[in-house]
Amino acid sequence: MHLLSIENLVALLTLTAMEIVLGIDNIVFLAILTGRLPAALRRRARMIGLSLALILRVILLFTIKWIMGLTAPLFEVFSHAVTGRDLILLAGGLFLVAKATHEIHERVEGDGMHAPAEGKTGASFAAAIVQIALIDLVFSLDSVITAVGMAKEIAVMIAAVLIAVMVMMAFAGTVSDFVERHPTIKMLALSFLLLIGVMLVADGAGRHIEKGYVYFAMAFSLGVEVLNIRASRKSATKSHA
Repeated sequence: MHLLSIENLVALLTLTAMEIVLGIDNIVFLAILTGRLPAALRRRARMIGLSLALILRVILLFTIKWIMGLTAPLFEVFSHAVTGRDLILLAGGLFLVAKATHEIHERVEGDGMHAPAEGKTGASFAAAIVQIALIDLVFSLDSVITAVGMAKEIAVMIAAVLIAVMVMMAFAGTVSDFVERHPTIKMLALSFLLLIGVMLVADGAGRHIEKGYVYFAMAFSLGVEVLNIRASRKSATKSHA
């Protein structure tokens, strides 16, 4: 019965909210990656990707000692004690920066708007799942470290992660469809991924950037772009009247 204590319930609510916020990164990444797949495969890829995120986070929660061991210094670079967590964040951040830069380049050059050829669909789907799994590991590590710092009971952590992933599953399709319908939003989402990648690299290099500032900047930019879309629609409606 101690699991239903006020302390644990408060921790569950707080941690669930935090996990959902942290999941924004995951949803944006899924929207970009699955957008390159044929429409028939997008929902399946999103579900597999979010299921992988859930499985990875639960597995990591059962290896808390190993996770905490990742914060132990391995070596020093310019007076910064580099840990296993830093190396994972650096690798994940560099991957996100490279991926976002590649996607932006393809869209600017005009080659990124086409679906893969029929013979390459299977390979593209497999490649997308591999990339989702890799970045899920990075996001899951960040998520689990946050969970360990906010709750004492592993059951509470697992419940929070489960609820957060279910919320992400419910809204991932809506977010992905919205991104796909609006090219400017898609470019903005890629810019978000680039920003998140830089933030991970900075964090791995010992220069922590508060996520609140980054998420505020993302929300502000998204709000401005939504206003632009509404203004454009209103202008188009008036011109056709």
